Amino acid sequence: MKFLPVQWRDKLASTNTELLEWLRGGRQVPSGLVLAAREQSAGRGRYERRWISRPGRDLTFSFLFRTRAGYPRLASLSMAAALGAACAIETFGIPTRTKWPNDILVKNRKLGGILAEQCDVSPAPGSALVVGMGINVNSTEAETSAIDRPATTMRLEADREYEVDEVLQRVLESLSGWIGRWERGGFTAIRKEWEARCAGLGEVVSLDEGSDRRSGILDGFGKEGQLLLRGNDGAVREVWAGDLSF
Repeated sequence: MKFLPVQWRDKLASTNTELLEWLRGGRQVPSGLVLAAREQSAGRGRYERRWISRPGRDLTFSFLFRTRAGYPRLASLSMAAALGAACAIETFGIPTRTKWPNDILVKNRKLGGILAEQCDVSPAPGSALVVGMGINVNSTEAETSAIDRPATTMRLEADREYEVDEVLQRVLESLSGWIGRWERGGFTAIRKEWEARCAGLGEVVSLDEGSDRRSGILDGFGKEGQLLLRGNDGAVREVWAGDLSF
């Protein structure tokens, strides 16, 4: 995948929302367009969680990705993006792991997340997806303590601040290769690396699917990246979406 030069905005409510509105308004948006915000006031994560970034502190961006891939193959796109971001962050000397289906972790604390949203107004064949990513770069411990789950930042892990622009460029360089690899071979092309980096594999986990909560062993992943959850009765259940916790 090839990315276009980054379009920066000083402040947006949400980079994902902005790109989706461009598409729904009939604007011609090329695949690979990247929109980043210095400050995001109403960012969204999965399950409508808020992802707020303060001016110049953290990284929030979205890009448009057009692909001929459809379901169920699209289920693992966020996994490829998580691998790309995790590998990029490791170039700064910060060891990372991934959490199904789309989080980046450091020591089981969330460093970043991804939200992929499909837009159904594209006239071109295939799928048009807006992929948003947030990475905690320079937030302080006091700021991360306000998040509703364990979180960390690159600054806290390495005891130094980072240039957000440089972090974005390294992430995009890594994403280009990982998403290209995924597009050519789907989850099969990234399975080995995903399983090597994925937190919780082979361990007891909990999985929330709306109001339904289940526990079991994270037994592995199906051919399209769906989670395989082994219950106490030994039966293995396929899970395509949910909120995983350890």
